[in-house]
Amino acid sequence: MLGRGNANAEGGDPDCTEVLEDNSRSILMGIISQLRKDMDLHRVTLPTFVLEPRSMLERVTDFMSHPDLLIEASTKTDPLVRFLDVVRYFLSGWHIKPKGVKKPYNPVLGEIFRCKYKYGNGTEAIYVAEQVSHHPPISAYYYGSPENGVYIQGDLRPKSRFLGNSAATLMEGENHIIFTHLHNERYDITMPNVYARGILFGKMVLELGDSCVVRCRTSDLICELDFKTKGFFSGQYNSVSGKVKKESTGEVLYEISGQWSSEIYIKMAKASNKTLFFDVKSSSIHPKIVRNIDEQEPLESRRLWSKVTSAILKDDMDTATNEKTSIEDKQREETKQREADCKEFNPRFFNIIYGDQYEFKGIPNFDYQNKSNAKSELENAVFPPLASATQTAEPSPSNSIKNTNNISKSAFPITY
Repeated sequence: MLGRGNANAEGGDPDCTEVLEDNSRSILMGIISQLRKDMDLHRVTLPTFVLEPRSMLERVTDFMSHPDLLIEASTKTDPLVRFLDVVRYFLSGWHIKPKGVKKPYNPVLGEIFRCKYKYGNGTEAIYVAEQVSHHPPISAYYYGSPENGVYIQGDLRPKSRFLGNSAATLMEGENHIIFTHLHNERYDITMPNVYARGILFGKMVLELGDSCVVRCRTSDLICELDFKTKGFFSGQYNSVSGKVKKESTGEVLYEISGQWSSEIYIKMAKASNKTLFFDVKSSSIHPKIVRNIDEQEPLESRRLWSKVTSAILKDDMDTATNEKTSIEDKQREETKQREADCKEFNPRFFNIIYGDQYEFKGIPNFDYQNKSNAKSELENAVFPPLASATQTAEPSPSNSIKNTNNISKSAFPITY
């Protein structure tokens, strides 16, 4: 279930806190006793009770949950107004989260997640994500709405660290929003880090922390955002502040403040009056369209993790652990086999460029100036007429199954 945080009178967020039962705390303490400060946690197997029942590849879609903000931004003629709308869009995705302190499944190598969106203006969008590396973990993703000229491409490279009474996920990677109808105007975005506090003692709390930026070089604008963690004796949960500047001169144009879990405000620099910038309570999450599990390929996230998810939702942690272990063991076996055969893993949807960056394979073939052609080209690239329904470790678009473009509407139920 997705939960929304609502700040209480003391500045807390009940949906971001969790009190573990004694047996769960005991299991977690057993794992922690083997850790050292600043140790990389990626290779540590976490107990299933700390898992959010969805893959990280799907969790990225939280940032496509308010598409009206981005589509509207792409129509603005004033570069500053357009930039502010993009900043609002970026801030709108953080309030979507599970109740308590949970982390999504670590995707296995070659895992994919695909979905579609249908918008009120009659346009559509498609999203695809793939786990392109497991050690280190890298999730590449691509979103396209050709009719609106809006595209998003990026990758997440999380690095987990044990910090004593807390664990941190450092969210490295590149994220870009591109408006093709505006001469490929691009917005470069970095992410805040995620902290799970109170894992040794006290209540467990999930917080966002540290700085990140939204930058548009063509407009010479930058927004420097600071996600603040709550102090031990003062402060409030989920606070964010920021300044929109003319990057070349450093001139502050606007200031942002509030809580990303409830209300965010904006005001002109040196002004006293602030206006509401984004309100969680009045916002609505736009649904994504995902094929039924029995219509998905074996390495699609919801099908791959379906037994784990089902067990977690039933609070059957023993079964969830066994199913999760089975998936992880299979991945280890496939990795060993590739190494024995001296084979490298080749992503299905993304190419490696410039040494360590990932680009969606369809990009070189898209006719961005012809929106109708770009829409069909994106559809065929993500949901090809011939794709493998029996793929295992390394899916290839050249393998054959039924025509997924002709799947009936009932095969794409609207789900979150």
